[in-house]
Amino acid sequence: MGSTKKTAIVTGASQGIGAGVVEAFLQRGYNVVANSRSITRANPFQASPNLALVDGDIGEAGTAAKIADAAESRFGSIDVLVNNAGIYFSKNFVDYTVEDLRSLLAVNIDGFLFITQLVVRRMLAQKSGGSIINISSTLVDQPVAGINVSVPMITKGGLEAVTRSLAMEYVQQGIRVNAVAPGIVDTPMHKDDPKDFLRTLQPMGQISDVEDIVNAIIYLTAAKQVTGEVLHVDGGAHAGKW
Repeated sequence: MGSTKKTAIVTGASQGIGAGVVEAFLQRGYNVVANSRSITRANPFQASPNLALVDGDIGEAGTAAKIADAAESRFGSIDVLVNNAGIYFSKNFVDYTVEDLRSLLAVNIDGFLFITQLVVRRMLAQKSGGSIINISSTLVDQPVAGINVSVPMITKGGLEAVTRSLAMEYVQQGIRVNAVAPGIVDTPMHKDDPKDFLRTLQPMGQISDVEDIVNAIIYLTAAKQVTGEVLHVDGGAHAGKW
């Protein structure tokens, strides 16, 4: 896989899991188009002829078009899409506002739809298959009392459902669609949260590193017989009560 010059798109790529995925693809010889709202300013990456940065809100159709155009004009193909961009915040269910819901849908669902439609069209035209990976959450399958994220899980659960549907819709065209469902990951999202508490949220009593999630994404990119899968990287949290 490392010697094949393919092109990957990664959204939400300026930090955390997204930035780790960009680095992993570059190390494996991919061309990469990386997106976030202001990635050219944040730019955590070394300059590379194999890397294109695209600023913009993925919840806007125009941003998705710019990303796809960059992949085609710079590198000539789109072979992998990692839908990593997402927002997430905790409130009691009755305290979520319509504005909260609209924000969650715009990034987590609209953003997925805009870029994934463009990517699928390009993959169909190329007739060489491809890999799409969506980022969900273990809390879709294993809610935790006191972690009140019911409304964000509407969007993450939706991504898992569309993962399975698209896997079947395009299986004959060689387009594989999978998802990764992380548990607690050591990213800037949790920088102010007490680590001792976070470790109680999975049965192995650990906090995943970004590398743990990146490894799962890379595996799904290469796993030619895997599609429609939701791969949990959560220390077993999805499996039951502990």
